[in-house]
Amino acid sequence: MKHGKKYVDSAKLVDRSKLYDPSEALDLCVKTGTAKFDETVEVHVKLGVDSRHADQQVRGAIVLPHGTGKKVRVLAICKADKAKAAEEAGAEYVGAEDMIQKIQQEGWMDFDVVITSPDMMGLVGRLGKVLGPRGLMPNPKAGTVTPDIGKAVAEAKAGKIEYRLDKTNIIHCPIGKVSFGAEKLQENFDTLLNAIIRAKPAASKGQYIRSCVVASTMGPGVRINPSRAGTVSENA
Repeated sequence: MKHGKKYVDSAKLVDRSKLYDPSEALDLCVKTGTAKFDETVEVHVKLGVDSRHADQQVRGAIVLPHGTGKKVRVLAICKADKAKAAEEAGAEYVGAEDMIQKIQQEGWMDFDVVITSPDMMGLVGRLGKVLGPRGLMPNPKAGTVTPDIGKAVAEAKAGKIEYRLDKTNIIHCPIGKVSFGAEKLQENFDTLLNAIIRAKPAASKGQYIRSCVVASTMGPGVRINPSRAGTVSENA
């Protein structure tokens, strides 16, 4: 694969054979994020679990202390008694059956997060084939199916992210923008990694965090020493 001059120059700053401390790695992400736009910094964590087994799933949601830097468009699907709370919390779109029909009939998808109440899941479930493949289907574990719609909307707007394993046992998550600087990125990184460590399944054996890489959108990956990832013990 052929890379551009900026990438090649940035890659020279990174020692591919080294496992960095998180602070060093995130500082390198900031230095190598030289695109004309404000690049997103992502974390990729490979875990020592098998996602094919139900008792080894790792999934949850966390509010990053500094958010993600991305403007999140929230769709709240709820009955009238919860609509006001959703609007006051900042949801861009609020509705019930009308929103479900808009998605089904018009293919409308101008939102980033869907939050709904348990009493609406019977109807929202019909959108599974549309929302599921895009990672937008509401889920209680992610806090997007809840009776407290206002709180869920506020958290989504504040930078709540969902983490979960893919088929290769890797979690991919954004932790902010290059413009945040290394210090804020590290606070977000620690918050995410600590949540992942606390979510360690009892059935997980051996080394839990196998590898951890951070990278800006257009920059090279920087490998982090797994034993230095997070501020809590894997046995916590």
